[in-house]
Amino acid sequence: QVQLVESGGGLVQAGGSLTLSCAASGRTFSNYGMGWFRQAPGKEREFVARITSGTNTYYADSVKGRFTISRDNAKNTVYLQMNSLTPEDTAVYYCAARRTNSGSYNYWGQGTQVTVSS
Repeated sequence: QVQLVESGGGLVQAGGSLTLSCAASGRTFSNYGMGWFRQAPGKEREFVARITSGTNTYYADSVKGRFTISRDNAKNTVYLQMNSLTPEDTAVYYCAARRTNSGSYNYWGQGTQVTVSS
């Protein structure tokens, strides 16, 4: 069982930056594929970024060039550095983990709110 706890959300002005963290429990964190998703009010949850156990990264087109996902296996933590934020980035951000680098995510965090003011 893996537990995920996100932190780092908050209120920021457009053009600003935030870094989200996701701390994972468990001794095999380095083997997990990790992802960030977000859900804005009235919208479906959408993919934001993911990182494989081999540290390959993938991004949604809407965040490419602005967001960076990374992981620190020594700290069992995955990060999402978000730059040049816009009000369209306002959402609850969720961290997710899966036992492989493909397929469904097995574990989800509780989410952290990011609000970008114009």
